Amino acid sequence: MRIGEKIRELRKARGITQEQLAGNIGISFQAISKWENGIALPDITLTPVLASYFGVSMDELFDFNLQKIEAEVKKITDEAYKFRINDPQKSRSILEEGLRIYPQNDILLNNLLYVLDYDSNPDETIEVASKLIEKTAQSEVKYDALRFLAYAYKAKGDIKSAETAIEQIPEIYFTKLTETAFVAEGKTKFDAAGTQKAVSFQNLLDMMWKLSECYESNGEIQKAIAEAQTALNLITAMGGTSFNGYADFFKKELSRLTSKL
Repeated sequence: MRIGEKIRELRKARGITQEQLAGNIGISFQAISKWENGIALPDITLTPVLASYFGVSMDELFDFNLQKIEAEVKKITDEAYKFRINDPQKSRSILEEGLRIYPQNDILLNNLLYVLDYDSNPDETIEVASKLIEKTAQSEVKYDALRFLAYAYKAKGDIKSAETAIEQIPEIYFTKLTETAFVAEGKTKFDAAGTQKAVSFQNLLDMMWKLSECYESNGEIQKAIAEAQTALNLITAMGGTSFNGYADFFKKELSRLTSKL
């Protein structure tokens, strides 16, 4: 049985309308209609709400479809990630198409924040980030959304609100991935270490980008060039294609900075 059919069956068994169900769980009746007609699937965060409301288990409600939804969402985010740096508009289109299928999905909205232009349209980022902070039950998603909320407020010149957003993020010097790499064995250890390596390297490149910006703003163009060149050298040393977007970015930065000499 499809998810929408199961929801329709449970709703009719309770003798309520789509409007009544929507009002009871806090969403629009149009969303209920889309679920029941197979046009869209419920957001993952609503699954416990629906299960509790109808008095059934999650497995009974979704017939193990939750794992399928998560797998489909991952496919969408993996595809969107390929274009995040070089073609953010294409990445955005992929994510928005995913959101039409899985409305208000936390993971898709979180990925969308990475391709919204908070410099030119900070209010759009503030709207998405604020919604995500309020609704998500995933702490990592909430903290990521707070980052982008701060960036958008800074773009608007509201430094106090930006600082307030950042203050809500705890200062943590280790991650679940790093600790898993230390305590696990086999494939679990390998996967954790590999993922954390990529995350840490991306963070390093981001900070080198920011340092280059600081040098440039202080008029130290040679130091800005040196920082960008070092970043590019590190990307080359890492090999592979995962950071090609960063490589292209730093090449453009080097060209731009060199023209200022």
